[in-house]
Amino acid sequence: MRRVLPALIAAVVGVPGVALLAGCGSNTKTVSAAEAPQPAGAETTTATKPASTPTTTTATTPVQTTTSGGASAPAGTRTAPEPAFTETSSSSASSSEGLTAALATMRAQGYTTSNTSVYHPTQTLRVLIGTRSGSTDGYGQQAFFFVNGRYIGTDSKVPSATVSVVSQGETEVTLAYPLYRSGDPLGSPSGGQAKVTFQLNNGKLVPLGPIPPASSSSGTSRQ
Repeated sequence: MRRVLPALIAAVVGVPGVALLAGCGSNTKTVSAAEAPQPAGAETTTATKPASTPTTTTATTPVQTTTSGGASAPAGTRTAPEPAFTETSSSSASSSEGLTAALATMRAQGYTTSNTSVYHPTQTLRVLIGTRSGSTDGYGQQAFFFVNGRYIGTDSKVPSATVSVVSQGETEVTLAYPLYRSGDPLGSPSGGQAKVTFQLNNGKLVPLGPIPPASSSSGTSRQ
């Protein structure tokens, strides 16, 4: 009966890990705990990994070099010059303003023209042939000269019957004068023609040859 009692108690209590040692004829019992219990409310300490110190990385961009050894220009820098504006537009504007002013000058002097093709705005010395206002037969003409659009005068003080532009350049204009003999009608000059070149020299217009007289009783003249 004494041997059965300890085993029955262990089965009823169900204490794990308890070894019951009973000596024959002895009441002494020894209890061994496999693991000591944690006290109530005890905190579990968890090892915390120290925060790592952030590392700042500085990116260095290498400087590119050209084949000639110099540093290349930064992105976005213009290395080519601006295209220049075009001469056609500028010349057209100057031509319009210069010709308009020249025609106004002629009208103020009592002359008009129906031919503006001889006015060359790209030249320093420019010319227009004007006919006296009110002329019913188209005679009574003068050459009006301009330097860069500025009026500087006419070829002579007295108009010719007719005058025309033969040739012209940057600073020279050559005019042709039909020549009359005494008794020639206006429409039929018989003395040929005289050509006179006018040249711009130090800001002054100079004829390089003699200008035929406006009238003559014995020789040829411009009318």
